[in-house]
Amino acid sequence: MELQKISSKGPRNSEETAELVNRRINLLTLHLNPVQDNPVQELELLRCAGKMKAINVSTETLSEYMRGKHRDIQEEVFAYFNSRPELQTPIEISKDEHRELCMKQLVGLVREGGIRPFRYVVDDPAKYFAIAEAVGSVDMSLGIKMGVQYSLWGGSVINLGTKKHRDKYFDGIDNVDYPGCFAMTELHHGSNVQGLQTVATFDPLTDEFIIDTPNDGAIKWWIGNAAVHGKFATVFARLMLPTHDTKGVTDMGVHAFIVPIRDMKTHKTLPGVEIHDCGHKVGLNGVDNGALRFRSVRIPRDNLLNRFGDVSRDGRYTSSLPTISKRFAATLGELVGGRVGLAYSSVGVLKIAVVIATRYSLLRQQFGPPKQPEVSILDYQSQQHKLMPMLASTYAFHFATLHLVEKYSEMKKSHDEELIGDVHALSAGLKAYITSYTAKSLSTCREACGGHGYAAVNRFGSLRNDHDIFQTFEGDNTVLLQQVAGLLLKQYREKFQGGTLTVTWNYLRQSMNSYLAQPNPVTARWESEDHLRNPNFQLDAFRYRTSRLLQSVAIRLQKHSKTLGGFGAWNRCLNHLLTLAESHIESFILEKFIEAVKNCPDENSRAALKLVCDLYALDRIWNDIGTYRNVDYVAPNKAKAIHKLADYLCFQVKNIARELVDAFDLPDYVTRAPIGVQTPSEAYTQYTQNAGF
Repeated sequence: MELQKISSKGPRNSEETAELVNRRINLLTLHLNPVQDNPVQELELLRCAGKMKAINVSTETLSEYMRGKHRDIQEEVFAYFNSRPELQTPIEISKDEHRELCMKQLVGLVREGGIRPFRYVVDDPAKYFAIAEAVGSVDMSLGIKMGVQYSLWGGSVINLGTKKHRDKYFDGIDNVDYPGCFAMTELHHGSNVQGLQTVATFDPLTDEFIIDTPNDGAIKWWIGNAAVHGKFATVFARLMLPTHDTKGVTDMGVHAFIVPIRDMKTHKTLPGVEIHDCGHKVGLNGVDNGALRFRSVRIPRDNLLNRFGDVSRDGRYTSSLPTISKRFAATLGELVGGRVGLAYSSVGVLKIAVVIATRYSLLRQQFGPPKQPEVSILDYQSQQHKLMPMLASTYAFHFATLHLVEKYSEMKKSHDEELIGDVHALSAGLKAYITSYTAKSLSTCREACGGHGYAAVNRFGSLRNDHDIFQTFEGDNTVLLQQVAGLLLKQYREKFQGGTLTVTWNYLRQSMNSYLAQPNPVTARWESEDHLRNPNFQLDAFRYRTSRLLQSVAIRLQKHSKTLGGFGAWNRCLNHLLTLAESHIESFILEKFIEAVKNCPDENSRAALKLVCDLYALDRIWNDIGTYRNVDYVAPNKAKAIHKLADYLCFQVKNIARELVDAFDLPDYVTRAPIGVQTPSEAYTQYTQNAGF
């Protein structure tokens, strides 16, 4: 007995003894009367492999549920490029040729193909992102060039300007008569937009703004469409107003201005504008990135995008928002669509890679039992562990980003402040998490396809190089995850100050109470398959981890801030904060996946999605099993059961892998990899023909 052991160590005071007795009684009570959401289940061994019912998946039915209402517009994009082989990007192409081809692809799609993405940027964002996914799968450079033209350049005019700007520029942007740039990043400032140094000084005598680059560090850098094709740029600069005091000017903060950079007829660079080419890049060489310097470039006062702040003829500044910080936040908030699009497009890239690698792994045969035929490499457990959790993650990310797009579309219509905050947090977290995962997965897929994966024709190299920058632009991933962590901590503080929680963080309402209580010693030992595949257990486990991380980092920050200050404490806890943000995003992704499974109307498709969802959840839990073991959230035998079941689910997902990748409904033209075609018998024929045999 515990009390006997303690008494043998020496006398204790009555308070210590009473506390020990109460703790022991509470533990015994939990053993006898466990607190649970589900009916009591008998402990049982995992069912053997033969007892799980086979799933008959209809690829067409599952695909219909996956791709939804914008499937037709994507098919139009694929059909256009399939009918125009001269617009298909060859494997070997120079930088300059790729840039010109990219422009021809965009102009052809819009003017000949009749696809007008700009019309959906505001009115139907979900349709715009569906087009962007399809276009990006044709050529990622084309997808980015389209995004620069419509989401960044066009989006800044529509979202930051007013009716006069829409009336003047909409048609020209829509039909690509006005190709433009988004000039925010500077040589010395990328993520820190508030630190931009380019200035726009108002001249009341001429009713103009004077755009200046004060030093080399303020040169606009990495500006898409600038090096070759752009005629306009949305330039972000500090608005300086003249005053009659000793300072001479007042800094009103960062604003956006429309600045013509090339002549509309001759295409020559305009006076005062210097344009330089950023040159050959690791990837995306179809996009003409350039650098812009401005030397006293004058633009009309009307070229200020004045939705959140305006300057009158006599130089007076007016705004509906009272402070520079609020105007800055509102400006950046309207540009969040870029992050939404990158998260969505990154899932599209992951789909292509997973399709190619899975089809190849089903086709490729190596080794086998003595004197028997060779077996598919996907029959090897190691290959299953490389690809099947990745396939599950692809499905999970698909549903999470669909939800994000829906929320973004709702936000654009309602302008609800609470929803704006939710979309900001979700877009930052999902963009960072998904693009980082995809970047790692592209290398894994290449490796999983062996030497053939190294052939340029099989796309992994170009996909990897083109996608790599997704982790940096529209917000560096490490910076974005810190924003998510900061918002979590804000919600945590509000929870304990009696505030209300917004929708995205709703689960924290319970988590700070139930999830942070001592783990139940009975449920910690449940190891039946039904329990482990229960979505309540899975989601609770994810949320428990997030809640523990949130509470512990809040305590650490408070402790270190006393000696290091706020900035020093944040830096000391930075890796902890990044892990917290990733954990929160994983919880959100699982929640949306579980909802998608429940909402699937077809029984067989629902069963397939449930299998994939369970693999996603249990694989994630197993990968962080140390966290759960450290706090006794799962007992040793339960940890083993999770590992064993995750292995088995990998095997089961492998059995329907072809149907699952075919449900993405990517035509052979899109995958364009001989080792990734739908019909295995054609794969090697295409591959050898490509080599000239």
